[in-house]
Amino acid sequence: QVQLVESGGGLVQTGGSLRLSCEASGNIGSINAMSWYRQAPGKRRELVATVTFGDTTKYADSMKGRVTVSRDNTKNALYLQMHSLKPEDTAVYYCNVDRAWVRGRGYTYDIWGQGTQVTVSS
Repeated sequence: QVQLVESGGGLVQTGGSLRLSCEASGNIGSINAMSWYRQAPGKRRELVATVTFGDTTKYADSMKGRVTVSRDNTKNALYLQMHSLKPEDTAVYYCNVDRAWVRGRGYTYDIWGQGTQVTVSS
C-alpha cells in the first residue's frame, strides 16, 4: 500500500512564499509521474504542476513563473516551491502519484495524499 503525506502548508501573506513537500511510503520500487493538485472551496480540483520520472515538468498557466516543482527519487519525495502567492491561491493542495511499482505487489495507480491547507491573506 502506497501512502502520500503532504506537509508545508500554512498561512502566508500576499506575495509570500511556501514550500510544500510530499513523501511517499510503502515499499516502493519506482514512481512514474508525481503531481500537485489544488482544490479551493466550491471549486473543482485542478492540476498545479507535474514532474515525470525523467524530470519533465508541466505547470498550470495560472501558476507558471510562480512555482517550481521538483522531486527526489531517492526519497520518493515531491516538492512545490511557491512564490508571489495570491489570495486566489488559497486551497487545499494535494499530492498525486499516477503509477507506482510496489515491491511484491506490482503497479498501483492514482494515489492521493490527504492534502495540506494553504491560505494566503490579503
